[in-house]
Amino acid sequence: MVPVFVRRSTLAVAGAVTAGALALTGCVNNSKSSGPSAPSSSGTVGAISKDSAAAALLPASVKSAGKLVVGINLPYEPNEYRDTRTNKIVGWEVDFLDGVAKELGITTQYQESGFDTIIPSVKGAKFDIGMSSLTDNKEREQQVDFVNYYTAGMQWAAPAGKTVKPDDACGLKVAVETGTTEQTDDLPGKSKDCVAAGKKPITILKIDSQGAVNQAVILGQADAFDADSPITEYAVKQSQGKLQLAGDIYGGAPYGLVVAKTNTGLQQALQKAIQDMMDNGTYTQILTKWGVQAGAITKATINGASS
Repeated sequence: MVPVFVRRSTLAVAGAVTAGALALTGCVNNSKSSGPSAPSSSGTVGAISKDSAAAALLPASVKSAGKLVVGINLPYEPNEYRDTRTNKIVGWEVDFLDGVAKELGITTQYQESGFDTIIPSVKGAKFDIGMSSLTDNKEREQQVDFVNYYTAGMQWAAPAGKTVKPDDACGLKVAVETGTTEQTDDLPGKSKDCVAAGKKPITILKIDSQGAVNQAVILGQADAFDADSPITEYAVKQSQGKLQLAGDIYGGAPYGLVVAKTNTGLQQALQKAIQDMMDNGTYTQILTKWGVQAGAITKATINGASS
């Protein structure tokens, strides 16, 4: 089986997914990735101070460099994208990791990367860590370690006024970002169920960026889209009434910072810094600022996947 480096975790969906489908990975034109202005970070990241105990766990190489080199893929609003005013990389995950770095007394240096190359680049020491809404699952844990900081599920959106049920979408055209598990596992599984029930399959419209996925539904090119829950919720809020949520969140799994298995000191430092933010309230403040607090967790773990 070819490993898939997708944003979401592998779900136990009905029906096998072909190796060809599993080989698909995201392809985003990062040079033009942009999004709306980010909310102010005052009172959140700026209020964080260094945790000396966490900083003491950092590997000597990171201490000496004074920074974390982070592989990241854009755009994936509101998790990570470019601010239209400043051209800086922003998002709630960026605010979160900047806060973690402050806890450790260092800074962040974000480097845009193809989504499917983040994990190999962490393994090859090009990046210290990877962060791009990467879901921790058992298959990935065979290659790298994850420091868990959030839980996301899947959620659909449809045009305003159009009733779409994710569990009864046979015959519909559903847009999805290429390379995500929504595309490789979730929609193929649902479509196979449709065929098994003697109904029409789901037409899966694969698009290379989430922003274009959203627009495809708004413009009537698809009946709905399937994405991570914070992405869908944010898209609906930003659509000025053109989109609505379709169905409930399902298939929850943890996001994690990707760290090489040989870099245990960094794993421990990140875990302690994240836990400190959870305990002192700045973690919740950051998520609330971006409106994604529904996925908050209370304990930072390492390799917390259940499947």
